[in-house]
Amino acid sequence: MEVEIYTDGACSPNPGPGGWGAVLRYGRHEKDMYGSDSGPTTNNRMELTAPIRALESLTRPSAVRIYTDSTYVRDGITAWLPKWRANGWLTSKKEPVKNADLWQELAAACAPHEIEWKWVKGHAGHPENERADQLAVRGSREAGGAHEQPGKPAVRDRAVRT
Repeated sequence: MEVEIYTDGACSPNPGPGGWGAVLRYGRHEKDMYGSDSGPTTNNRMELTAPIRALESLTRPSAVRIYTDSTYVRDGITAWLPKWRANGWLTSKKEPVKNADLWQELAAACAPHEIEWKWVKGHAGHPENERADQLAVRGSREAGGAHEQPGKPAVRDRAVRT
């Protein structure tokens, strides 16, 4: 099964309440996912959470193409993560890696899949990236609302058939 995933994260203010969004496409099926974190969290944490949750939703090992507008996520997973892991989760300056917990979750979520990471320019009219952004903003707006439990991330998804 070949899957396309478009991801985005949002946080307003940064740090503050945040949200993430993902659009999954496999064959003629699409699924929108988003979630929120009342935080305080950061934009980078939300950018990382989106592909983690999307990959965790897959039910079997797949060939996956992930599109992100975050060079932090793309460069981190493709170039920096192996070095961090080899250095005991320290940067080249011997400082702790920021968001190491999420980088480790992302590595675990990637493990069963064959993944190709693609960067897309954000806010440039790419339909699925714009949709992922809208989902992330929705999650961010819902973060900390009266129906949320503070400190508990909320996850919602909606399957759409085309």
